[in-house]
Amino acid sequence: MKHDTMNVDQLRSTPFQAKNVASIGLLMRSAVRCRLLAAAGLLLASFFVVPSVSSLLPRSSFLGISPQDERYYAKTVIGCRDGSKSFSRDRLNDGFCDCPDGTDEPGTSACPESKFYCKNVGDAPRLLFSSRVNDHICDCCDGSDEYDGSVFCQNTCFKLGAKNLNIDDARHSTEERNDQIEVKESKIMVDMEELVQNLKGLNMLTMVELMFLISLLTLICGRSRARRRRYFWRN
Repeated sequence: MKHDTMNVDQLRSTPFQAKNVASIGLLMRSAVRCRLLAAAGLLLASFFVVPSVSSLLPRSSFLGISPQDERYYAKTVIGCRDGSKSFSRDRLNDGFCDCPDGTDEPGTSACPESKFYCKNVGDAPRLLFSSRVNDHICDCCDGSDEYDGSVFCQNTCFKLGAKNLNIDDARHSTEERNDQIEVKESKIMVDMEELVQNLKGLNMLTMVELMFLISLLTLICGRSRARRRRYFWRN
């Protein structure tokens, strides 16, 4: 009975029970540390793993807009190109599709009907479907279609432009050579036609000369026969 009514101090007084209490305290401190580490890991994941909404939006609201359309988008209230509705400029490229034709989202993938404009300074501009924006594939040579930071796109526009320029120069030189060959061939054809005409003229002249020669021979033969006949009749 006295054993059942022993208080906590009496239990801690025994070496075995004091050891158990110390183990329980150590386990509780370890559990607290694990919880703190888990919370810190979740906090870091929220910064580095899960992208924020601002990182999914373009740095400039005019990203993905061609220079010809910048004046259209510079108005305070912008109308959808299909005439269905209008929207304020602060809703331009905000990640929400307001226009059915995607007029309000040229720089994001929010609207399936919108088109992204690659400026590609140093190379030819290009239009992309909105589904190719931030798809982890570098479609624009300037890398402007992958602005969320998930993929690093190196700017290769000047390299591609120089390569295309060399190709164009080679194509132009080939075309020039082909033009020169065509000029030479046409000149040869003209010379051939002139030669044929000259041959035709020579043939006509030869025929005339041959006919004249035949007529002359016929006349000579006729005179020779007439002389022979007169000589025969005299004798």
